[in-house]
Amino acid sequence: MDDPINFFRNATLNIAVLGAGAIGSNVAADLAMAGYRPTVIDPWPAQVDALRTFGLKVQLPDGELQCPPLDAYHLCDMARLRRDFDVVLLAVKAQDARWMAEFIAPYVKSSGVVVGLMNGMMDDTIAGVIGHSRTVGCVLELSAESFEPGRVRRKTPRARTWIALGELDGRMTARLLELQSILSNVAHVDLTSNIAGAKWTKLVANTIILAPFAMLGADSYDALREPDMLAFAVRIGKETIAVGQALGYRLEPVFGLTADEMGDEPGTIAEKLATTLAGHVGKKSRNAVLQDHIKGRRTETNQLNGLVVTQGRAVGIATPANEAVATITQRIERGELEPAPTNLALARALPG
Repeated sequence: MDDPINFFRNATLNIAVLGAGAIGSNVAADLAMAGYRPTVIDPWPAQVDALRTFGLKVQLPDGELQCPPLDAYHLCDMARLRRDFDVVLLAVKAQDARWMAEFIAPYVKSSGVVVGLMNGMMDDTIAGVIGHSRTVGCVLELSAESFEPGRVRRKTPRARTWIALGELDGRMTARLLELQSILSNVAHVDLTSNIAGAKWTKLVANTIILAPFAMLGADSYDALREPDMLAFAVRIGKETIAVGQALGYRLEPVFGLTADEMGDEPGTIAEKLATTLAGHVGKKSRNAVLQDHIKGRRTETNQLNGLVVTQGRAVGIATPANEAVATITQRIERGELEPAPTNLALARALPG
């Protein structure tokens, strides 16, 4: 169990959470409540001010907790922060992975590691900046939403929050065990020698759940009750699986499912991932893309459904359902459409 670099150890471990949105702030709060003192860094000024002054109020499915004030910093504060990090938990949108990796790179110790908590296949992007030997892959199942500084609603119950960690080269290493110990304060943590396959499997779920449900303006539970939605979601998932197989990815059970529970037929896998994820977050749960639509922000759909489209073209596989979702999402981002149930019929009618 050799490490590519000397792994970090000691009681004064320096941990940074870069990105304090709904996911990052939850992770930071869990670590702080467990006795760590994470450094939290975020571009949203009001969020940083709230976290450093009042802490974080987390509404849970079964109650509420108040995390005390956190050691939080604006991006501009970093120029004079004399601190290097053993672990950086990069909790940003997929489209922000590169520039945020560039931003934090000078503050990562030579023996340190960056763990990307975002959706999409961004590990190679991060490793291209930080270095493969200092990058660890991660799949995270944690659904949350945030619309006010210092407040977050965590929709995935703690018992169902799940993480997979893996070295990019597939080895089992001592630092994986240490990261597992740290992040066990956030979720149940599994280790895998097939992190790329696990991330592509999560991508299957993301392409089914995020932009498709968000284009309807519906939470996950209601979206699946729309006539024809499940069938369309399975089409999306089967396309994503086919592209992944052509690229050489081996699907890996995620969300705590076993291989038998997930199945081995593409349609079955797609349906199981969709219903499992929707079931874990429960009713009245607005996913990350829908939250971005509500906030008028650009979404990460280009790095999800859009990635399947571009990679599908590269391997000669048609992906009309993913392309329809990407097209409608772009129109919503441009203000040409509103999220609404009628977008499902529009997507199904697009050529392809």
